Amino acid sequence: MIGSLSGKIDYLDGSLVLIEVGDVGYRIQLPERIIKKIKVGDKARFYTYTYVKEDALELFGFENIHDLKLFENLLRVSGVGPKTALGVFSAGTREEIINATVTGDVSFFEKVPRLGRKNAQKIIIELKNKFGNLDDLDLSDKDIKENNDIVLALRSFGFSPSEAKEAIKSLDGSQKTLDEKIKESLKYLGR
Repeated sequence: MIGSLSGKIDYLDGSLVLIEVGDVGYRIQLPERIIKKIKVGDKARFYTYTYVKEDALELFGFENIHDLKLFENLLRVSGVGPKTALGVFSAGTREEIINATVTGDVSFFEKVPRLGRKNAQKIIIELKNKFGNLDDLDLSDKDIKENNDIVLALRSFGFSPSEAKEAIKSLDGSQKTLDEKIKESLKYLGR
């Protein structure tokens, strides 16, 4: 499986990008908002999901590992394939997707092509069960975005919302990167 690719953008076509890594070009499908930011000749790194089917081998890419984790969670919802999950990321950012899930905003998901009301409701129900209610975390507005990212990372490793809350509260408050805070939280939970 290909976990990430780093190289030069050779070609753009709709949601497809051709990235040259070494002397090999890889076709990756990206969310619309990423496509709008890049151009041919740019150096880029994408975290990838490899989709293997009887008649297809496709790569789906994201700029952030947490976006990839959320994408993988979307794929676990029955009836949601990689193109539909990619469409969700074209409809909004990770934060908007999480917010729509937590608040039960069906209309956000209905904007996605090939995703009707029933599947939108199914996504909300199944993702809410995976994330738990992020509102229960009682965190300050200033840190809510970063803390939501930490919660998502911890939830993707199988920790409960209450364990995530406990780990976030254990952080010492010093200025650290998101990755450092996630590592510190994992160390705390691993004790």
